Amino acid sequence: MRIKFRFGWGPFVAAAMAIAVGVSLGQWQMRRAADKEAIERHLSAQEDAPPILLDDVTRTMGALEYRRVIVRGEFVRDWAVYLDNRPHNGAAGFYMLMPLKIAGSDSHVLVARGWVKRDLTDRKKLPPIVVPPGIVEIQGVVRRNAGRVLQLGTPEALHPNAIVQNLDIQALAQAANMPIQPFMIEQLNDTHDGLMRDWPRPSSGIDKHFGYAFQWYALAATAFVFFLVTGFRRGRQ
Repeated sequence: MRIKFRFGWGPFVAAAMAIAVGVSLGQWQMRRAADKEAIERHLSAQEDAPPILLDDVTRTMGALEYRRVIVRGEFVRDWAVYLDNRPHNGAAGFYMLMPLKIAGSDSHVLVARGWVKRDLTDRKKLPPIVVPPGIVEIQGVVRRNAGRVLQLGTPEALHPNAIVQNLDIQALAQAANMPIQPFMIEQLNDTHDGLMRDWPRPSSGIDKHFGYAFQWYALAATAFVFFLVTGFRRGRQ
């Protein structure tokens, strides 16, 4: 029996679009995985380096990102900012950020002090946070920012104890009228304030991206096979 293949423009266009989308999104997920693998290598190298003592010298990111640092200073307790939509182990909560005035200078650095659970009955009710008095020593890791989440609605103007989705450090410096270093520190040491500091690793989720890439490539392959099978069926008919 002779097998015939009958070409159809409709199935061809649909298959081509599905294949293009599948391959494109699969490659995007592979690039995301490669980026996180590079971050993981950088993290591992930085973790082995000795911590840097931060002073009032304005620094650029460069080799400072993900580096362990130590800074001494006093928290600006009147300028806490809360990042919303930061769940932890399935619980809704905030990241609490606060500027630290570097000892012996007028410069500041933004410190992500930790995570705190949100009051589910009143979204705008803020939990009481202990602020260590006087000069404290903060040990942590330098990050460009606290990460971004989907912005819902119009962002609230920055003010003390503002609840925001995302935070721009330069915008905070302008709103608070204080010089702030162009990076933040994820605090690691305990300052007896009840905050949780189980920070997500920036390189986490590599396997997830590989899994998503496989699914998108599988979609492209399925579309191609479906186009062939339906073409041969039309040929037999």
